[in-house]
Amino acid sequence: MVQIAEQAVATLAVHNTTRATTISSNAEEARTFWARGRGLMLQGSFPHGAALVINPCSSIHMFFMRFPIDVLYLDSHDRVVRVQYGIKPWRTGPLWTRGAKYVIELPVGTLERTLTDVGDQISLVRS
Repeated sequence: MVQIAEQAVATLAVHNTTRATTISSNAEEARTFWARGRGLMLQGSFPHGAALVINPCSSIHMFFMRFPIDVLYLDSHDRVVRVQYGIKPWRTGPLWTRGAKYVIELPVGTLERTLTDVGDQISLVRS
């Protein structure tokens, strides 16, 4: 999974309570400025069931990425305000997403598999 300094991350499970599905059972939360800025850059892979929660964050880029990802943008009430499917490396997301307070980066295909969409309520559970 993402290799960030141990003190910089926390392990979480991500659930879509609207659809009663588990989005990720092995999510990491980037807690420091450095961990948020680095994100998934230069990682070789992104395993099924993994996720990276970047908080605070309202926009992303895919510079130095090696694989596409799905992205959830969430508000301060953990409600999905935007979804992006299969963003390819070396692209940018929106410069600003209205109401977004944090993002969850996921392996490509996760949002389609879990039917996660705008308006869904998300729950983060610390392990």
